[in-house]
Amino acid sequence: MNDNQADIVIRLACANDIPRIRDIAAQAWTPVFRGYRERMGEELYELEMPGDRLALKADEVFNFYKECPDWCLVTELDGQVVGFITFVLRRDRSIGEIGNNAVDPDCQGQGVGTAQCQRVLKIFREAGMKYAKVHTGLDPTHTPARAMYEKVGFKQMIPHVEYYREL
Repeated sequence: MNDNQADIVIRLACANDIPRIRDIAAQAWTPVFRGYRERMGEELYELEMPGDRLALKADEVFNFYKECPDWCLVTELDGQVVGFITFVLRRDRSIGEIGNNAVDPDCQGQGVGTAQCQRVLKIFREAGMKYAKVHTGLDPTHTPARAMYEKVGFKQMIPHVEYYREL
């Protein structure tokens, strides 16, 4: 545990947290969507990912919170919300699944993401889940996410690649 983890507080998200969650989502996914645009090219990117991707991602997290507030946590560092994580308990399959999660880029590398994942894994265990699942990209912008998941014990099982070609 690094020194900063003593100051980390993880709690259920509340409605007042939503603007900050939206902001963190936009900051965290900016390099991801920029990377997709660079790899795919402008035309394919706009066809495959139309609209304001950052606003749509923030809306996705907000809509999840509205539907499942008990499965949306925020993480505070020194009293400020610096991260969030969503999850689902798939009781019919005994699998807990980590969903959208992000850490303010200014706070990355301080154990916030790891603490979030560890908290959710504890929730999964307490709920009787047998397995935990998460998915992420194989592209370079997702390297920190993959490292975090591996740090808390996830192992890659099914790699996924998307191919495109111009016709």
